[in-house]
Amino acid sequence: MRQSADPVAGQADRFAAIDPLLPAPAGPVDGETLVATLADGSRVTGVLRVTLTDPHAPEALWSALETWELTPFPGEHGTEGMDALLRACRARLDAASPGLDSALVVTWPSRDAEATRALLDHGLVPLSALAVRTGRRRTAPGNPEVVVRRARAEDTETVVRLERVEMEYSTRVGNIRPRPGAAERRRATLREQLVAGLPVWIAELDGTAVGIADGGWTDVVAGTRAASLLPAGRWGYLHSVAVLPDARGRGVGRAITAEAHATLARRRIRGTYLYYNPPNPLSSVFWHRQGYRPLWTIWEARPATALR
Repeated sequence: MRQSADPVAGQADRFAAIDPLLPAPAGPVDGETLVATLADGSRVTGVLRVTLTDPHAPEALWSALETWELTPFPGEHGTEGMDALLRACRARLDAASPGLDSALVVTWPSRDAEATRALLDHGLVPLSALAVRTGRRRTAPGNPEVVVRRARAEDTETVVRLERVEMEYSTRVGNIRPRPGAAERRRATLREQLVAGLPVWIAELDGTAVGIADGGWTDVVAGTRAASLLPAGRWGYLHSVAVLPDARGRGVGRAITAEAHATLARRRIRGTYLYYNPPNPLSSVFWHRQGYRPLWTIWEARPATALR
């Protein structure tokens, strides 16, 4: 049987050919090693690890409580290699019998059409995407009647209320999971954001708050989780953007994101990134119009045993 002497190096070559903005794969990856044999006798590897999430943790809003994460190394074997690794993963899941609040997750370059074919064939769904916006981008101006200002401590309840509307919508078309006490936890973290000076914006029409956004910036350095997803440097990010249903289509979203981009640009960032849900018919159109394009797609099978 033949196996690449360095699967990480082989993966790096493929990533560079797929998308020049992809960072080189990091290695080694902690977890259980899976090995699959292809028809020609060559072998591909992957790493499978399980993470248990406290139902009261903030990440429980978008994560299953039992997450099985597969990091594939199919190298140049494309569809065949990914297919073989997903079959090996399915066999491992059969032995483990994950619970109902579980997911099998694969984070993979969005432009890799060969791998996409295998992921779809095995029943995974593209529930989330990491999108990036780089360079000088011109977008359509927002409504000049929209007033955008920074949130203050006394705006906490307004922000929580607007975010709740967005979360309720996302439970239908995205990866948000309702969890007990979510509003209380968000209220506490929002106060921390405001005290720390991290930007939170409110958009108003006729003096009424109709939209919110929050974000910040981070330095991507070698050895961190972020370095496996983004090139090194300072990046701005948008965490949450919400517009009330009755105010949609009136330029509120464009106005508040334009202000956010202008604020973050003053930090001398390399670009901005965010996560959005491809099945969401609003965000999947809106963010592309704001100059974003998907870099990574997060594929999921929920529960994990839904993997075919």
